[in-house]
Amino acid sequence: MTAALALGFGLRLWFIVHTARIAGDSLIYGDIAKTWMQTGVYGFGEAGGGALPTLIRLPGYPMFLVVCFRLFGVEHYTAVMYAQGVADLVTCLLVGALAGRLFGRRAGLAALWLAVLCPFTASYVAYPLAETLTLTCVALAFYGLERWRAAGLGFNRWLWVVVAALAYSVLLRPEQGLLAAAVVPAMLWLVLRSPARREGVTRAAAPVLVAAACVVLPLLPWAVRNWRAFHVVQPLAPRYATDPGELVPLGFQHWFKTWGIEFASTEDVYWNYDGAAVDLNDIPTRAFDTDNQYARTAALIEEYDRTARANQAFDDRFEELAQERVKNDPLRYYVALPVARVMDMILRPRVEMFEIELEWWRWRDHPKQTIFAGTYAVLNLGYFVLAGVGLWRWRRRGWDGNKGLAFSMIGFIVLRTLLLLTLDNSEPRYTLEFFPVLMVWAGAVFSDFG
Repeated sequence: MTAALALGFGLRLWFIVHTARIAGDSLIYGDIAKTWMQTGVYGFGEAGGGALPTLIRLPGYPMFLVVCFRLFGVEHYTAVMYAQGVADLVTCLLVGALAGRLFGRRAGLAALWLAVLCPFTASYVAYPLAETLTLTCVALAFYGLERWRAAGLGFNRWLWVVVAALAYSVLLRPEQGLLAAAVVPAMLWLVLRSPARREGVTRAAAPVLVAAACVVLPLLPWAVRNWRAFHVVQPLAPRYATDPGELVPLGFQHWFKTWGIEFASTEDVYWNYDGAAVDLNDIPTRAFDTDNQYARTAALIEEYDRTARANQAFDDRFEELAQERVKNDPLRYYVALPVARVMDMILRPRVEMFEIELEWWRWRDHPKQTIFAGTYAVLNLGYFVLAGVGLWRWRRRGWDGNKGLAFSMIGFIVLRTLLLLTLDNSEPRYTLEFFPVLMVWAGAVFSDFG
């Protein structure tokens, strides 16, 4: 175990030293945290020392940054990365411990090694984003669920561990309510099948009901604050990360959803809209059903590029194109493209944070990058294959008395996948949350049972 943790720390240190990236969402989180510290306003700093309130990000990660900034200095992002490295190693320990409890000591060690040497999760400690802490919450929730079951399903300390993991997870990212949606029903199923049910359903379910209430409770102050600041009902964060009154380019996003698949399009087109020019050459031919559509799209992009600013007139024209394309091929829009986007998020090499070309597969242009990305893709696929084999072996064993935990973990993966099918754009980091579960399942491959 010591050797595994030492190598895991070394890997994360290497990523911090060589691949650290402070841009985009990291600066948004950092500005919110700094403004919150200095003015008491949850928002963005303005010239002259003022502050502009915002609700585009939940307070969980800014809270973490505030703690780091107070301990190590404002905007000391390197210290934040080291703290995230420690959190990620805790995640690895939780993964190994859970696999060990489920499948035996050898499986636990295997899962620990798979976790500490996983470059996909380790690399994110070098980016001040909510992903690393989210992975810790996922691992802690499932580990706590197993310990809570083993401790008797009542009001014990492991109940509060599960509550803390679920509650903070929701404060980190709004879609992490899916974690609670997978864990809380499993808890209820466990207590309703336990001997405690003989004393009455309400009494048996009381720990779970209290847990569910505690998970939602931290969102109430946030919802009240948003009502007071913006007069809107917003208990989480808005889907399109916009404050009330800001233009949401739904027409553009609808149009993008009629053709977007790979992450390259997300970075070159989706993220550029309303702030940077969009190159027509970055839009693949599948975005045009006819020559007429191509001409109208080209004219629209040309007009937009003159200012690189979105407006309602542009959005209406994008919406017209989107509706036409959906009508032309509804199966493509509702089935083929959502599945393709999810597959891209699952199987892409996960090199989006490296200095590697988005079109990494062009061998003639950059063979070394192609080899590196291809190796990453194979390694990524290996984790999924090992997890699938491990889950199959666990199922053959009848879940070893842990059906509730097994179904909760499967439910989390399924619910998150269903959510990803609704997204406009592809981002591989949205499937990082699978990895704590995948690595536990992969440990079963190395267990002693047949």
